[in-house]
Amino acid sequence: MAKIIPFKAVRPTRDKVSLVAARSYQTYTLAERESRMGYNPFSFLHIINPGYKYQKEISGKERYALVRNRYLEFKEDAIFIQDKKPSYYVYKIVNREGITFSGIVAAASSGDYEKDIIKKHEDTIEYREHVFKDYLKAVGFNAEPVLLTYPDNTIIADIISNVQKDRAEFEFTTTYRDTHYLWKLDDPKLMDRICNEFEKIDTIYIADGHHRSASSYLLAKDLKSENKTHTGKEPYNFFMSYLIPESNLRIHEFNRLVKDLNGLTKEAFLIQLDMVYRIENKGSELYKPSGKHHFSMYLDGEFYSLYLRKNNYEFSNALEALDTHILYKTILDPILGISDVRNDTRIDYSYGKNDLVTIKSKIDRGEFKVGFGLVPITVEEMKAIANAGLTMPPKSTFIEPKLRSGVTIYEF
Repeated sequence: MAKIIPFKAVRPTRDKVSLVAARSYQTYTLAERESRMGYNPFSFLHIINPGYKYQKEISGKERYALVRNRYLEFKEDAIFIQDKKPSYYVYKIVNREGITFSGIVAAASSGDYEKDIIKKHEDTIEYREHVFKDYLKAVGFNAEPVLLTYPDNTIIADIISNVQKDRAEFEFTTTYRDTHYLWKLDDPKLMDRICNEFEKIDTIYIADGHHRSASSYLLAKDLKSENKTHTGKEPYNFFMSYLIPESNLRIHEFNRLVKDLNGLTKEAFLIQLDMVYRIENKGSELYKPSGKHHFSMYLDGEFYSLYLRKNNYEFSNALEALDTHILYKTILDPILGISDVRNDTRIDYSYGKNDLVTIKSKIDRGEFKVGFGLVPITVEEMKAIANAGLTMPPKSTFIEPKLRSGVTIYEF
């Protein structure tokens, strides 16, 4: 029984939402950040990078305190206003390719995360969990929803569809040519129906935002221990999420690039590959893999097809059948000597929307020696990993939609 509740969002005013909304801080280059912050005083980047005001890099607790100050300044200047009563927020994104994502922004329960009603499929790094927990504790808000996915539900889908017939509260297009829409849903009967439908759902899955979910859970534990009158209904027991049906989730592959052949010649490398793969040379034409357990490889100006020799590989569980894990177990670790795919500087990743052209160009320029193309992991594979209590290798999925920070804010 998933507990998904409405909340009183803090939101930009209608006339400034397009100016406030920002991508995740790490996705901007230094030049992009400087440009946006230099010419746009309303960007949410000013809140999460408060040192810009003083042209100084600020970190740790000092930065957290200044983030809180900038946020309060945006509220004092009426750039942000808070809704007067709890609501769900219907959110739609139409990307530049014309693909539509529709879901609900709401508050999800940290208790459900603890009880494994909200399941994860990725490992988190404990240090990062605690750093972000301390950040949340200092600033007092979520500004970017965790992306959760749930089994398709006709009742929730009908409510979302009907709400979208009215004029949107927000409508803005980004420089990425994605158009965002938001509707406030505060009708008590409809809210009860949504809440009841989510309560019928046994399992919800984290699609994107594993560290944010884990940090919110740690924060709830901390604040509970400090509150002698804890009831379980306090805002800190929840975290902001964007919930979309499984059929609406889009998963792209992350391809792999490696800087060297671990001391092997090209011929010796291909011979070792032949022990576990059926290899076909496809020449210089771009070649993509066609299905599971099938990879493309680009090496020395030529593409290759790699078909796993299944008689030499055991599919003992959902992880062992995952292509990113197969690539690690059969090539990256035993042949190329990359045992730590999270931290080894010899490996890099290129997500699927950039396709094989990126791999080819980087290898042709001499930045990398070999590249591997994969097919996307499916929602069913992601769920199977989560249901088994397993975790995928790093950079197994690039998941859409990607939301903007600062459009809805959850205070605790």
